[in-house]
Amino acid sequence: MSIVLLAVLLVPALTACLRVQVSMGVSANDRVSGQIVAATVPVDEQDKGPQLVPPDSLADKIRIQEYKRDGYVGSQAFFSDLTFGDVAQLGSMHEQAGGALQIALRRSGDFVTLEGKADLESVPATGSDVQFTIAFPARVATTNGTREGDSIVSWKLPAGEKSTIRAEVRYADPNTRSFAGWAGIVGGVTIGVAVIVGALAWIGRNKEPAIGSGRSTSTSGSDV
Repeated sequence: MSIVLLAVLLVPALTACLRVQVSMGVSANDRVSGQIVAATVPVDEQDKGPQLVPPDSLADKIRIQEYKRDGYVGSQAFFSDLTFGDVAQLGSMHEQAGGALQIALRRSGDFVTLEGKADLESVPATGSDVQFTIAFPARVATTNGTREGDSIVSWKLPAGEKSTIRAEVRYADPNTRSFAGWAGIVGGVTIGVAVIVGALAWIGRNKEPAIGSGRSTSTSGSDV
């Protein structure tokens, strides 16, 4: 059984517009690639937003660049060829950690199960964009998320609430078969996956609300 625990960063009493998006894809040999966006509406011209810093152990697998789009500023992390264990370290890319979102990937034979809990009760509803998306190498059998295709599922996690994440997929265990290379599937995933990261810590320092607008959507899903 393989387990991934992704602890997302959270600081309460937030007062500004937030955008955190993470795209994640799992390959047929259980390798993970994707990206994380952490951004807020700046309070002044000097405000660069939240800055993500990769852990030393993953420095050769994560690339950081500036993020500036739609009035938001911050940073964007691109990661590739991570093991399930490596994914557990993504939550350490900001100095303040909490437990807003916990994600676990478990393998039992040919079955891989994704389970998670999101506690966003301290996240302001106005101006918050919280999403999580994952792509698998095979058709998703069951999920409570929104299907973006046979193998891609997304969740728009509502601010101010607690939510659950669930999906199950079946594909061969790479430890029990011969496998010569793998094709990454994250390149086709353009939908941002929201994970609450350093942006939450960053905007928690502001005393006055930043001007911005946004919306909160409720998680939708279906079971097959």
